[in-house]
Amino acid sequence: MRILGLDYGTKTMGVAVSDPFGWTAQGLEIIRRQEDDHIKPTLARICELCSEYKVEKIVLGLPKNMNNSIGERGEKTLLFKGKLEARLKLPVITWDERLSTVAAENVLLEADVSRKNRKKVIDKLAATIILQNYLDSIR
Repeated sequence: MRILGLDYGTKTMGVAVSDPFGWTAQGLEIIRRQEDDHIKPTLARICELCSEYKVEKIVLGLPKNMNNSIGERGEKTLLFKGKLEARLKLPVITWDERLSTVAAENVLLEADVSRKNRKKVIDKLAATIILQNYLDSIR
């Protein structure tokens, strides 16, 4: 069973997918959009990926505040979750993504990746971390 991991940002979405056994997460791509609310092409691409990889479940990173409350970005993520569920008819699980981007940044810094190159991959790596954390929790 493959699971898709998503890191939903303002203008980008990091995408990761699990291996067929659900043990490891691999980064796939970054979906870019011109505006925060222009998500039809994003939904279409996610549909393509779900079909290509035979995805049975989606893990969507939910940005929470450090006090565990849900702010504006979290509310937009929950709206996106509803649109994903309606379009794909797949279960979408939200996963606390606090500090996932910080963890991704630290991994890239330790690997001595330049600032320019970090910007190109950080969302994909954050999606990978979100999905891997979920996979580790269900084992």
